[in-house]
Amino acid sequence: MLEKNLQSLNEVIIGSSRSDVAKLLLRLKHEGRVKRLAPRIYTTNLTDSAENIIRRNLWTIAGNLWPGARLSHRTAFEYAPHNGHVFLAYKYTRKICLPGVTVHFLSTPASLESDYPFLGNLGVSSLARAMLENLEPDKTQGGVAKCQDAESLESRLEAEFAAGGETALNKLRDDARVVASQTGHRREFDRLDRMIGALLSTRPADVLTSKVALARAAGEPFDSARIELFGALLAKLNSTAFPDFPDPNVLQTSFSTFAFFESYFSNYIEGTVFELDEARRIVETGVSIPSRDADSHDILGTFAIASNHAEMSRTAKDAEGFLELLRERHRVVMSGRPASRPGMFKTHDNRAGETHFVSVDCVRGTLKRGFDMARALRHPFARALFMLFMTSEVHPFEDGNGRISRLMMNAELVSAGQAKVLVPTVFRQDYIGALRRLSRNGDPDVLIAAMNRLRDFSRRLSCDSFDTARRQLEASSAFSDDDGDILRF
Repeated sequence: MLEKNLQSLNEVIIGSSRSDVAKLLLRLKHEGRVKRLAPRIYTTNLTDSAENIIRRNLWTIAGNLWPGARLSHRTAFEYAPHNGHVFLAYKYTRKICLPGVTVHFLSTPASLESDYPFLGNLGVSSLARAMLENLEPDKTQGGVAKCQDAESLESRLEAEFAAGGETALNKLRDDARVVASQTGHRREFDRLDRMIGALLSTRPADVLTSKVALARAAGEPFDSARIELFGALLAKLNSTAFPDFPDPNVLQTSFSTFAFFESYFSNYIEGTVFELDEARRIVETGVSIPSRDADSHDILGTFAIASNHAEMSRTAKDAEGFLELLRERHRVVMSGRPASRPGMFKTHDNRAGETHFVSVDCVRGTLKRGFDMARALRHPFARALFMLFMTSEVHPFEDGNGRISRLMMNAELVSAGQAKVLVPTVFRQDYIGALRRLSRNGDPDVLIAAMNRLRDFSRRLSCDSFDTARRQLEASSAFSDDDGDILRF
């Protein structure tokens, strides 16, 4: 029965002081049915390396061998080995080397009621306690720092601020004050207090070191995860060669024809759907359909920007100018929807499905940093794609973000004398999927490939007359909303 029970366990078996268990494990080892990984640690997995088995079962092993231990210092934040090392608060100070992992035991004050339970017999320091532990003088253990660096801790505090505002930071400070009185972390609490005060702009900011925390203290916080994402896109764009496609629609007639279809498709993508001839009458007469006044103004507003060559040739010279340009164009495009606060950045966080866009308080800072990054892009099409994704990913407005992002893309192209890009209805799912792939997976390749295809298609569109362009678009299935259809050219 004992043998059957042992074999029904997970891949790791912990040895026991019981003589029958010890004898059984010794027999199973001689029979080649288990192997020994380390003292008191055996496995039924005879193929994987000892390092891999230990790593994926680390917390099960720790909870059985050292019950009552607590994840502390950097491990309380990371929940995983850092460069092969973990730190546990325990009843003694010692270092134990297991295959693939070194466990550092730190003799610290006992667990507190505010600490959290973890797996099995383990615990983990509370957020307040972990912050104080990581602010201790950083004496390395075996050449590895037991504490996260100041930049990581400040970024964690900034993330708490972004998620819960002043209330969250004040609660953390209050909790830390109580913990410090119980554990003796008084100097660490004083430092944490100064850091939180700097983030709340009630104390000097010279205690801060990270860019994200300094930006928060200065009143212009930014979304560091989005900036990292923009960096990945920027690196890929700058390493990709793009051909020049001069704009074939420089004459006002053809420029306006292209702008009509640009406006029509851009609104269709966002759910403002008209029959093509209806949309054409709205644009030609400037008169909205009475029963659809707001939708009509969406078409009119987008066309007003897209058809104005001087406006579409205008790009910002600095970050503040970029913010103002965004607001100006949004004011025109969304003029028929006062509830969407035309020309004003959002006041409520927004999302699309599982994607949460940049929080309200980080909009300005993220856009400004993104704009500064875009200056490093050499080709106008690279800048256009960056502007498209950045504006879409920040989602700075209550509504109209997709339309504005595509206008900002095409403005970069017009200003450089390059052909503009259409996103026809038939390509909607490919387009949205490519944006989502970059947003969620950090993969820019799909977006670049998709937009390259649209650019090649768009430059071939003959806009000498409305009818010519319409026939060409119909032949390419551009108007199709059938998911099984594809863009043909």
